[in-house]
Amino acid sequence: MQEIKENPNELLELLLEKCDHQYQEIQLLKGKLEDRTDVDALKSSYEHTISLKDEKILKLEDEVAYLRRRIWGKSSERFIKEDPRQRRIDFDGLDLLPAEQEQAEEAKAEIESFRERRVKQREKRKPVRRPLPEDLPRVEEHFYPEEVSGDMDAWTELEPEITEVLEYEPAKCYVRRIVRHKYVLKNKTSQESQKESSPIVTASLPTTYRPIARSYAGASLLAELMINKYVNHLPFYRQIQMLKQMKINLPPPTVNGWFKDTADLLRPLYYRLKELVLATDYIQVDETTVPVINNEKHKTVNGYMWMVRSVMDKQLFFHYDHGSRAQNVALSLLKDFRGAMQTDGYGVYKMYEYKKGVLPLGCWAHARRKFEESLKNDRRRAEYALEQIGLLYEVEREADDSNLSYDERANLRESHAYPIIVVFEKWLVNEYKKVLPKSPIGKAIKYTYDIYHRLSRYHLDGRYRIDNNLAENSLRGLALGRKNYLFCGNHDAAEDAAVIYSLLGCCKAADVNFRDWMVYVLSHIHDYDEDYTIDLAELLPSNRVKRNF
Repeated sequence: MQEIKENPNELLELLLEKCDHQYQEIQLLKGKLEDRTDVDALKSSYEHTISLKDEKILKLEDEVAYLRRRIWGKSSERFIKEDPRQRRIDFDGLDLLPAEQEQAEEAKAEIESFRERRVKQREKRKPVRRPLPEDLPRVEEHFYPEEVSGDMDAWTELEPEITEVLEYEPAKCYVRRIVRHKYVLKNKTSQESQKESSPIVTASLPTTYRPIARSYAGASLLAELMINKYVNHLPFYRQIQMLKQMKINLPPPTVNGWFKDTADLLRPLYYRLKELVLATDYIQVDETTVPVINNEKHKTVNGYMWMVRSVMDKQLFFHYDHGSRAQNVALSLLKDFRGAMQTDGYGVYKMYEYKKGVLPLGCWAHARRKFEESLKNDRRRAEYALEQIGLLYEVEREADDSNLSYDERANLRESHAYPIIVVFEKWLVNEYKKVLPKSPIGKAIKYTYDIYHRLSRYHLDGRYRIDNNLAENSLRGLALGRKNYLFCGNHDAAEDAAVIYSLLGCCKAADVNFRDWMVYVLSHIHDYDEDYTIDLAELLPSNRVKRNF
């Protein structure tokens, strides 16, 4: 220490050396710190980049899933051959391409011109009273002017003025007496020669006059009871009261028994009808409720009636399976069907997306209804959606008014409806992110988007309908009926009702008189009991349009 004090220069040199060493250490630490900061910044940048890429991957996965649902090409097994004119929606991100926007605007302008022309044509039309049917019987009553009653020879008669008034005569019942003559052989010799047969012979009773064995109900009465209940929606007890006014007393159990027997008579024809409908390549399917008494619970429960309609053949049938709406009912009912199947958005029908030979179609009427229900929630978006759907329907009205063929209708849809479909689809994708998922408008957008691949397919074939309204119209009679007769007594009664509803629905679709058809069929159904070479389908309304009932 003394040496150091004695030599201050050495002390200064030592201190400077230590300062240099510390300075180097400080610089080294600063460098490491800067390196660590760069690493952290680089790490943060990498994490941000990875996050963006993850978002993009999720977006691309959603788009891939969407395209897999939307595109049904050669790899899928379909009953329809690949159409070179078939178009697929170009999903280039979520942005609307300028070309797509231009095509949509041109199509919209054309559609608006359709609408304006139709409005002008409607304004030119004047309501005209339709003449009364010519085949109705006429009862003439002649009236003469008072001025000519005294001296008619002094007047020359001109063309008379004729006024027709439609009158109504209440229905009436009558009794058909069938006299079957009976004979017996006169002498014993003749009797001995007739050992193998009875000596007494009686004319056989034609089944035409008595459809139900050991019953006095004629075909016309049975037809009237069925039609009044299932077409005019009059319950049996009301009909019984109406018959009492004509001094005809029918016990309710008897009438219910006639209903059961009539359904049994028509059931083979009903089964044949089901076979024919499911053998076609384009059907519409829908379901509705029917109240049924549950004897165990001692109350009515909602059972489901399924309806299947062959669009091209104008035939339909109702199906009741213990009131179930479950998936297994649809699987059992439609297991052998191959073709285009048009339905609403009920989840059961999703399984047919991947079934071999089945092409699911959607219903624009159901989608439109969802947006109508959301008008109060989000008027701007709902009105836009309704406007786009309205344009699609306007194309169909133009095709109907022009009486276009199926190929011409498909071409019109390609040029006018398809651009609207593309624009509307991308609008759904973009707008769904901006609304509350559980709001009415959110539910409407989601419902439409989830089944959009089904909704858009109708434009590929001119035979396909834009909606399922034909099926819903067929259900309307059943809906009116349940408001009047309130319920079915049990599951068996509901199955019997399905038989009657099916055949009467075919009458309506084929524009065949319900009563005339029913009377004819009940009178001749036994002709098919033993001769199996005759096809029951001959009795169906669509096959008997040309016949005079």
